[in-house]
Amino acid sequence: MDDAVDEDLYRRTEQLLEPGDIELNGAIVRTDLGSDEETEMHQATVDIGEIIAEHAGYDSKDTFVYSGTDDTDFASNQHQGLTLDDESFVWECQQLLRDGTFDVVFYYEASADHESILEDVRDLGFDVVGVEG
Repeated sequence: MDDAVDEDLYRRTEQLLEPGDIELNGAIVRTDLGSDEETEMHQATVDIGEIIAEHAGYDSKDTFVYSGTDDTDFASNQHQGLTLDDESFVWECQQLLRDGTFDVVFYYEASADHESILEDVRDLGFDVVGVEG
């Protein structure tokens, strides 16, 4: 495991990927963005979501980010990437403020190109650790 995340966060991410209706993989992204950088955090989430969409076989222009600020089933820092056509699941993330900066846990269908997602997220300048479900 990489220094980018601690053991507890990695373990909790693995638990999110436990067998459900679909097989999932995940990515834990460590940022240096603090709570005062909400705009930058939002843009990072969008950028990473577009990477995931593209490596899951979607044109990122055919997806949108659903932020559950008005939905009681969502936390304020929980977001989903959905398709425009039928609002199918592409990815989901939770933004966690830890030690003054955000770690973001993304998860997505295991059929997406996991290694390419991780590589492209690194190319954005973030530390990232992959978690296979």
